[in-house]
Amino acid sequence: MAWMAWTTPTAIFFLVIASLLVIFTILAIKFPETPRRGVLGIDTTRGDRLFITLLGSAFINLAWLGLVGAELQPYALIVCLVYAVAVFRFV
Repeated sequence: MAWMAWTTPTAIFFLVIASLLVIFTILAIKFPETPRRGVLGIDTTRGDRLFITLLGSAFINLAWLGLVGAELQPYALIVCLVYAVAVFRFV
């Protein structure tokens, strides 16, 4: 896999995503849930909210990179965490 730049941050990113998928799969098996309707007006499960969170976090990071720059990029993580809490609470 020499075509990809496997840096430490890249490996951590993929490990976190893989861990989240495993954790949410275990949660879905161990604690099945019924979909709930949030502010979007659609029924969502934990997996749906995880997908919405990951997609939104990608856009937050891209916007942060374009508007603020790379030197303050770690602070975008705080914004993403607040966004994730809001999605899991209200969506």
